[in-house]
Amino acid sequence: MDLQTYLTEVNTLVERALDRWLPGQKVNPGIIHQAMRYSIFAGGKRLRPVLAIAASESVGGTQGKALPAACAMELIHTYSLIHDDLPAMDDDDFRRGRPSNHKVYGEAVAILAGDALLTYAFELLVRESLNLGSEPGVVAVLVQELAQAAGTAGMIGGQVLDLQAEGRKVDLAGLEEIHHRKTGALLKAAVRLGAIAAGAAQEQLADITAYAEALGLAFQIKDDLLDVEGDSLKLGKPVGSDVAKNKSTYPSILGLDRSKSMLAEQTDKAVKLAGKFGARGGILADLALFVRDREF
Repeated sequence: MDLQTYLTEVNTLVERALDRWLPGQKVNPGIIHQAMRYSIFAGGKRLRPVLAIAASESVGGTQGKALPAACAMELIHTYSLIHDDLPAMDDDDFRRGRPSNHKVYGEAVAILAGDALLTYAFELLVRESLNLGSEPGVVAVLVQELAQAAGTAGMIGGQVLDLQAEGRKVDLAGLEEIHHRKTGALLKAAVRLGAIAAGAAQEQLADITAYAEALGLAFQIKDDLLDVEGDSLKLGKPVGSDVAKNKSTYPSILGLDRSKSMLAEQTDKAVKLAGKFGARGGILADLALFVRDREF
């Protein structure tokens, strides 16, 4: 199956599950559920759910087995975007080509919508994993992995480091720590959750974790390059925001040529690691190339 067909198939699967598992817009209090759904169904690549499901399949699991983890990842990711767009954070008025959550529902509801998505991610993960027959011990591991990736050891910690770095010089090691936590932690968690849900062996888990780390670094380098060279219409947000906010990025530290070289190196590494899973790792390899070549 080619990647575009696979992405369409998995996106449809995830969209239907999210619609089924999220509270409806008329469930009281309706405003919070409307705000949650506004951002969840705003489009996007659904990269984290796709990675979770592809990782499950790469170690011999099924799409359905990883679906609760895939949806939980998207809830966490979406909550982080809502909060990132707030005036106290990145102060962005648009997300994915339409007004940010706080521009539609106000700052207070947007904060609560993010909080609700974060909380509901764990409820959904536990409830639906158990409904699928996952062992309670495995579910506990999934919860621990997700909490660690989303907390101060992962995304939240990376966000704090990123805020502290604004307006000052950061060396390459400091930049890599920021992005290893802020962006890479959730990408790695998506892959690991999918593999763990499918019952991956330790060697498989080690290889797929290394794949995820290379992919996460490639993803962030590409993000930084798009902020310099991207098309604002395709991105759904203005380019040059990192420069305007005096943020350290891979291009600002290494230059464009070296950043592109690093992107190629990390992509090649991810593709080789995906190859360890044989034909079942084909989608993981294609996803690495997708990250390298994406325009949004």
